[in-house]
Amino acid sequence: MELKYALVHEWLTPKATGGSELVVQEILNYIDADLYALIDFESTNPQSYLYQRAITTTFLQHFPQARNGVQKYLPLLPIAIEQLNLNQYDIILSSSHAVAKGVLTNPYQLHICYCHTPMRYAWDLTFDYLQGDRQGKGIQGLIARYILHRMREWDVISANRVDYFIANSQHTARRIWRCYRRQAKVIYPPVDLKKFHFQPEKADFYLTISRLVSYKQICLIVKAFNQLKKPLVIIGAGSQLSVIRQLAESHIQVLGWQPDDVVQEYITKAKAFVYAACEDFGIALVEAQACGTPVIAYGKGGALETVKDIRQYSEDGTGLLFDTQQPEALVAAVESFEQLQPQINPKNCQLQANKFSPAVFKQSYLKYIEDCYQEWRLGFAPASRSPSEII
Repeated sequence: MELKYALVHEWLTPKATGGSELVVQEILNYIDADLYALIDFESTNPQSYLYQRAITTTFLQHFPQARNGVQKYLPLLPIAIEQLNLNQYDIILSSSHAVAKGVLTNPYQLHICYCHTPMRYAWDLTFDYLQGDRQGKGIQGLIARYILHRMREWDVISANRVDYFIANSQHTARRIWRCYRRQAKVIYPPVDLKKFHFQPEKADFYLTISRLVSYKQICLIVKAFNQLKKPLVIIGAGSQLSVIRQLAESHIQVLGWQPDDVVQEYITKAKAFVYAACEDFGIALVEAQACGTPVIAYGKGGALETVKDIRQYSEDGTGLLFDTQQPEALVAAVESFEQLQPQINPKNCQLQANKFSPAVFKQSYLKYIEDCYQEWRLGFAPASRSPSEII
């Protein structure tokens, strides 16, 4: 019997091009699945791999400004995702960083969730979002806190609808356990290494590429390089762009958003890639290493799994990690890097990046789905199937 697959993701828009969307794209390369999302503006985008693909959406598709982000309709996201009717499918695959895992299934369906993160704004970053937004104060603040409280309740309840969890890192697996008390299999996400060309010779500048929002800690990086007086290039767009431009001194270039070819040129030539956020995985760190570019990163979260500190791995180190999100800690790390850079072999950076290739992801992901299905059908097979089909 040929199994029918559905793949559920939160939103598909030209502005959503991060790691979770890369996972969706990779899954669709080798699993014939019908695609579902809260909103879709990619199937009408001629530049997208989803152009003219049939994608089922929710009522949020027709809401004002939905294209620019449905997060503004946060209280409605759980209701919307629960309206997707998936009864015709045997296996539900969700790619979830918010509510996709909350789709309704029946007892005869297997649901495997690739969890990029438990909902950040409901858990780890609640206070960051409230303090950085005027809606976090006064009566609006109380309402926002109540909504986030209810979102956390729904988030835990909906986690029980998932049969098997996959996490994109050990860090995420620990967060899944903390939030949901569920075990998760770690399968690192695929990184499109072919886009990034290896180059051992480097220019004399540091680089960071990121969305310019508060939790990415770009202001921290700027403050550190203001002290260091070393050249830094910042690529990215976001709500903090104007603040960062005002903060940066003349030796720091803030380029804003840039097309892929410009990004690839800078990441290939940079002396080192600098990152100060705590990421669940951190695809940019792997992309930099694929170019032979060392990484200086905050030593928490996914960076601990993707970057090898030269002070600990003297034979095959790929960068340096710093312990606290303070400008002084980054200043000290850059100064140490300047001394230790000759010990970092760019080829080791590339070899480290190869551990996160699409081929590695494909093999691990498909095998885990098969293992889950074989285990699940022995214990929860529909009564309509014969014993021979079950065994």
